[in-house]
Amino acid sequence: MPVFEQIIDRGHERVCFHHDPRTGLKAIIAIHNTTLGNALGGCRRWYYETEDDALYDVLRLSQGMTYKCAAAGLPVGGAKSLVMLPKPGHQATEAEARAMGRFVDTMRGTYIAAEDVGVTTQFVDWMAGETKHVMGGEKVSHGGDPSPHTAQGVFNSMKAALRHLGKSVDFKGLTVAIQGVGNVGHNLTRLLTQAGAKVIGADINQANVDRAVKDFKIEVVPVSEILTVKCDILSPCALGGVIDGHVAAKLRCQVVCPGANNVLDDPDEDAVILKSRGILYVPDFIANAGGVIHLAGLHVGYSDQQLAQKIADIEATALQVMGDAGQHTSTHAAAVALGDRKISEGAGKSRRREEMAAG
Repeated sequence: MPVFEQIIDRGHERVCFHHDPRTGLKAIIAIHNTTLGNALGGCRRWYYETEDDALYDVLRLSQGMTYKCAAAGLPVGGAKSLVMLPKPGHQATEAEARAMGRFVDTMRGTYIAAEDVGVTTQFVDWMAGETKHVMGGEKVSHGGDPSPHTAQGVFNSMKAALRHLGKSVDFKGLTVAIQGVGNVGHNLTRLLTQAGAKVIGADINQANVDRAVKDFKIEVVPVSEILTVKCDILSPCALGGVIDGHVAAKLRCQVVCPGANNVLDDPDEDAVILKSRGILYVPDFIANAGGVIHLAGLHVGYSDQQLAQKIADIEATALQVMGDAGQHTSTHAAAVALGDRKISEGAGKSRRREEMAAG
């Protein structure tokens, strides 16, 4: 599909491509919707086989951020950015980060960058040397690593799923399979094992697996088996698009509760397949909102108490979406409807403020 058709189809406001000749940086910023406020979303460093793949990813991710922020009741819009690596595992440098920071700064605050896959707190602090419009650093920027907060939101969503199914909200005796035991997956494993759950894990990075085994004594299975292992709850915490119709037909779990974004290849169709199989799907942009709540909340001035409450509220939001699913084709459709309502309400308030100012 041509670039403009993709942008129009997903309802984006602005998509910018950038090349920095000095460092070789190639990057994209996609601002999806600013109805509720300036748009916040992570900066991802990743290798893509083609530019089309990169564009497809950043458009999906930024659209998801709009719904994630809206459903969480945050006064920010949705966006995302990508640093396109020249080869897999390309080492990050301060020069690259600063070049990305200068690119972000050209948005003049309409886009606030944050940490994402392939980006560390150090990378964020390097970016912050060139722009004030970035969150998630520790020395120059602030907010730190959002993954513990993302994991807490996923854990809260799992509690909501158990409650919705009429089960005791108790993880003792439950088995949870986690695809990807990196930052989010590791923190989620900690919460689950502390609550008494058995965790089965897999990761393409052996160091992540070794750390999880050492810290939590998890059971390990090959990456090729983790999605279809028998468990009570499956939590994909790696990259997106891992569950399509073929995989959905082979799952052996009662609940899918993601820590990663866009885990369903085609959410409109795949969520219906999961529903037809009696598998409860907690929409990813509901379940994994804890990280963006933390960073966006700090950006707009929430107190620690307000941040903690917002992340705790993910449980109630997830429960609401699951309860509303009977009126929709799936839980995903119910979550999108919730996001649309929040965006529409925000647009209405904005128009009223403008009318009052003009009158």
